[in-house]
Amino acid sequence: MICLTNVTRRFGALTAVDNLNLEVKAGSIFGLVGPDGAGKTTTIRMITGIMTPTSGKINLLGSDNTESVKDQIGYVPQKFSLYGDLTVMENIQVIGALYGANKQRVEQLGTEILDFTNLLPFKDRLADNLSGGMKQKLALAAGLMHRPKIFFLDEPTTGVDPVSRREFWQMLYRLNKEGTTIFVSTPYMDEAELCTRVAFMSQGRIVACDTPQNLKAAYPFRLLELTAESKAVKTVLAKCPVLDVNSFGDRYHLVAEYSPEVVPKVEAALHAAGIEGYSLQEIPPTLEDIFVHLAGEGGAACTP
Repeated sequence: MICLTNVTRRFGALTAVDNLNLEVKAGSIFGLVGPDGAGKTTTIRMITGIMTPTSGKINLLGSDNTESVKDQIGYVPQKFSLYGDLTVMENIQVIGALYGANKQRVEQLGTEILDFTNLLPFKDRLADNLSGGMKQKLALAAGLMHRPKIFFLDEPTTGVDPVSRREFWQMLYRLNKEGTTIFVSTPYMDEAELCTRVAFMSQGRIVACDTPQNLKAAYPFRLLELTAESKAVKTVLAKCPVLDVNSFGDRYHLVAEYSPEVVPKVEAALHAAGIEGYSLQEIPPTLEDIFVHLAGEGGAACTP
């Protein structure tokens, strides 16, 4: 469905996307994951033909000419871009008309898609009066009006409440089961877990690409979770055989080699510092642990 070969995009002296190689299979839910500024939006804009790469080759749906397949792709941008002074149904009618559908077909498709996205009861509400989650559902509905083969979504749930996020992903799963390939960018690691394959992006490069299960299985270190009421854990453990200490709220993830000395030395350092009432246990890595580990490493190609 998608093949990028040595794709680069520069803005003056800034390289936003750096020599990207990427392949996405038909029928998958592909997640492009990374922090703000990693190059996710630029990558999606290049694939969808909104932006031209500085160098490299993009093949979409078997064509090197994105314009020739634009009627087969859907796109939900990061920022809500529909008409706030129109109702939900009026927005759908405008989008349907832009795709050349007649009025009867627009009404039929619009009703089906609003029902699919649970927006039919709100069809007469102004878009400006929708919640953040409902606005994203409307953007999703608009992007489906021409029944695309592949659907691109750029951080579609940013700023959306947890319940709406879950409902949104349930709709993506339903679309995927009906045959639509999904390409979604997200900063949320829990959403990355829901993808068929995940590519981690950092500073314009892909640093790892595989299934969530394989990425976690390949994590090369032992991971210990420490819960302690102390702000000085990193300083206390500075002389311990620990490779890294990452803070997750009131918890710390200690990255270490597989050695029997690690736990006794960590416990001894905590006792010496007067830190009591802590808990220390070995845990499996999360995708967030893996991304923290990989963010500083070199880029990699992403193949099926």
